[in-house]
Amino acid sequence: VQLQASGGGLVQAGGSLRLSCAASGSIFSIFAMGWYRQAPGRERELVAHVTNDGKIDYADSLKGRFTISRDSAKNTVYLQMNSLKPEDTAVYYCAADRWGTGEWDLWGQGTLVTVSS
Repeated sequence: VQLQASGGGLVQAGGSLRLSCAASGSIFSIFAMGWYRQAPGRERELVAHVTNDGKIDYADSLKGRFTISRDSAKNTVYLQMNSLKPEDTAVYYCAADRWGTGEWDLWGQGTLVTVSS
């Protein structure tokens, strides 16, 4: 399985974007899928993840603005980002913990989100 992230771009502060992570194969059996981001000069951080039984978790600072969803029929995971702020500027990566080990062992390429003030 390979992951392909898309949907990044340039948006003004307060705007919205939806990122997509399309898998080349079925995600039905993948334990968890998630989004990470890495801003310039900062460490990569977890944004949100969703398990195959629907359990969702978000970074505390992003709750209420970001929504992750998983469409197993389309083998795609989405990240809806609302009320974007300049500090949300980062490269966003989708990832998978295929076996539930806690290790994010499958990564897609990043998609750049730039939020202008």
